[in-house]
Amino acid sequence: QVQLVESGGGLVQPGGSLRLSCAASGSIFNIKAMGWYRQAPGKQGELVAAITGDGNTNYEDSVKGRFTISRDNAKNTVYLQMNSLKPEDTAIYYCNLEVWSLSGTTNYWGKGTQVTVSS
Repeated sequence: QVQLVESGGGLVQPGGSLRLSCAASGSIFNIKAMGWYRQAPGKQGELVAAITGDGNTNYEDSVKGRFTISRDNAKNTVYLQMNSLKPEDTAIYYCNLEVWSLSGTTNYWGKGTQVTVSS
């Protein structure tokens, strides 16, 4: 059983910073990628950032230059450093783990952590 536990969300003023963490535990093999998605009220969910097993990264356009995703392979933990936060970054942020499986890929999700950017 794979579990993802997120931490680091909260309330921050515009221009501030937060660091999200997601620790994966359980039987984890053949990681394709780990990443962060977000869901804002009334909006479609979107990929924020992802990092592949070999370290390649991908970012949603609006966060490029402000957010940085990184990963500690030994701890199966992924981080999202968020700087210069804007009110439009307010959302629930979900950690995602994608692994290779016999049928293709399997996705696991965390329960989410709230990020609120407001003065």
